[in-house]
Amino acid sequence: MNVSKTIGYVGVDDFDLDLFEGQYPVPNGMAYNSYVVCGEKIAVMDSVDGRFSAQWLQNIATYLEGKSPDYLVVQHMEPDHSGSVVAFMQAYPNAKIVSSGKAFIMMKGYFGTDFAGRNVVVGEGDALDLGNRTLTFYTAPMVHWPEVIVTYDDKDKILFSADAFGKFGALSVEEDWACEARRYYFGIVGKYGVQASALLKKAGGLDVEKICPLHGPVLEGDLSYYLDLYRTWTSYGVESEGIFIAYTSVYGNTERAVKLLVKALEEKGQKVVLTDLARSDMSEAVEDAFRYGKIVLATTTYNGGVFPFMREFLSHLAEHNFQNRRVALIENGSWAPMAAKEMKKLLEGCKNLCFAETTVKILCSLNEESLAQLNKLADELCK
Repeated sequence: MNVSKTIGYVGVDDFDLDLFEGQYPVPNGMAYNSYVVCGEKIAVMDSVDGRFSAQWLQNIATYLEGKSPDYLVVQHMEPDHSGSVVAFMQAYPNAKIVSSGKAFIMMKGYFGTDFAGRNVVVGEGDALDLGNRTLTFYTAPMVHWPEVIVTYDDKDKILFSADAFGKFGALSVEEDWACEARRYYFGIVGKYGVQASALLKKAGGLDVEKICPLHGPVLEGDLSYYLDLYRTWTSYGVESEGIFIAYTSVYGNTERAVKLLVKALEEKGQKVVLTDLARSDMSEAVEDAFRYGKIVLATTTYNGGVFPFMREFLSHLAEHNFQNRRVALIENGSWAPMAAKEMKKLLEGCKNLCFAETTVKILCSLNEESLAQLNKLADELCK
């Protein structure tokens, strides 16, 4: 695949992986992107997971037709992108490696060497002259590791964006970009919204026609769609109008309550997304929590606290800087309801959460009092 007349794609698709980073299901595989930028000198942008070193090196050799690259630019040291660095440096003994100072420290840790004598350290605004084109580097700390840089090619007006604008899924699989990009962003990068927003501001000062991320497709054409979504995501804004309900239920009584709430809300014209946390992909649930502006949390009291799947879910939200949302609570406690109190406690570090005045309290199963609370909550959520 050619990104332009002088930039080629040499990355690989991974269909062997079931869990990305050991936790995110990737049913449609994963892409590890790498690009070759050709000027009078040649730079390869990032490597791939070490399991695919041979295939990647063959892709480079095929694209270059016997030419040798002069540089390997390492924007991000996570092993899915740096796993083939050593293989590259052995295959091309005259090539130099270009990266940030922090990245070379990490290389020493990963590989036992920082490639002294063959390394080029770059920082904010530094440039690499390839002859008839220039690569300019910008630091992007904590998007989502501290050593990250991104790269701008002035000839083709391309931003090589490291993990920003990435998504789950192999390139050979056609699917909606936003869904898996959103799940990727909030799972992988979402905690660092402030830092990602700072990178967006830097990119806003560049004339960018294409974005080449380390995962997912090359973004081109009208970039405003992608940029607008990223502005919403990085600012923890509301992307879609609607109400997200996440619940757990042991014997079906809490489930019955939330389904009655769904019916009441939909009758009032509300869009509702319902997730059973015990039977759903946790990363999908986290994605929806950040997508919608209102969230209802419904669970049982369990061992004096919160049912395990809800506790895990709330831990993910807190860890990823959940904020700027309206939150409603439904608790079920057969003899000692504690779940609402404990859910609030698990979210106490989150910013700008507005809790509904109505908390639905179920004792064993719904009765007239809890049904009235449920209807009151539906009215409140529709305001």
